[in-house]
Amino acid sequence: VQVVESGGGLVQAGGSLRLSCAFSGFTFDDYAIGWFRQAPGKEREGVSCISSRDGSTKYADSVKGRFTISSDNAENTVYLQMNSLKPEDTAVYYCAADLYVSTCTTWYNVYDYWGQGTQVTVSS
Repeated sequence: VQVVESGGGLVQAGGSLRLSCAFSGFTFDDYAIGWFRQAPGKEREGVSCISSRDGSTKYADSVKGRFTISSDNAENTVYLQMNSLKPEDTAVYYCAADLYVSTCTTWYNVYDYWGQGTQVTVSS
């Protein structure tokens, strides 16, 4: 199983970025893809997740209304559209896959397969 993030970068506060998570190596129907982030000196935080079974999504309170998760099943890619970015959104963003599940969670320790992370920096 491979999970690869892309799309990070430097953006000014109020700006937008779209992260991509390309995954491969499994053909199961039921899985979840989650986005997480970790800022220096802080614990890893669940940002959002999406279930492959019904497309249901979850968001952390800190990003609700600003971030949107979506999936392109034909391309095995999940996106995280991040709008109205704030300096406190600065972190390394990770994508992860949780297999054999019909719902998703933003609890990071159930995810088995992780990408290498992509840096998002929001300047004030």
